[in-house]
Amino acid sequence: MRQAKKEIKTKETMIALLNTCPVGRLGTTGRDGYPRIKPLNFAYQDEKIFFHSARAGEKIDDINRNNHVCFEVDLPIALVRSNGSPCKAHYLYQSVIIRGKAHIVHDESERIYALTQLMQKYQSDGFCAEFPEDKLQLTEVIRIDIEEMVGKEDLGVELFGNRALDALHDKAQLPIVLQRE
Repeated sequence: MRQAKKEIKTKETMIALLNTCPVGRLGTTGRDGYPRIKPLNFAYQDEKIFFHSARAGEKIDDINRNNHVCFEVDLPIALVRSNGSPCKAHYLYQSVIIRGKAHIVHDESERIYALTQLMQKYQSDGFCAEFPEDKLQLTEVIRIDIEEMVGKEDLGVELFGNRALDALHDKAQLPIVLQRE
């Protein structure tokens, strides 16, 4: 990382970000050799990223051809408005980038585990129904085994005190808007 001062130093912070962000972006290599990015819902658990997909399509084709993937999440925290000069505008954020290998999950218990993790993340108020067998037959579950995870952040602490950190702690609607003095 070019600017070490922006590196997220703790794994706990990166995991918290993965558990907070509702959308991740999967990077694969297409048939034509160009990178492809797909936004998707996901769950992080036990050093792995889980997501689901239709059984056929670009994601599955790309993973079957080359399972080396990249995965990214970011959290916009604050937009800092300039006081006249465009060079004074700023954006505060946190992000995590993961490199790893994607695998289609065939083990039925791991498939149910992954889908349950997704439900717990996106419907944390609970659910009680079992996954319908006909829907399970249409659903592919993919696991990314994480090989590298790096985080980057700019919280503007030196410029804006702890206002961005307070917004995160207070679970404010993000991004907040700050004004330069």
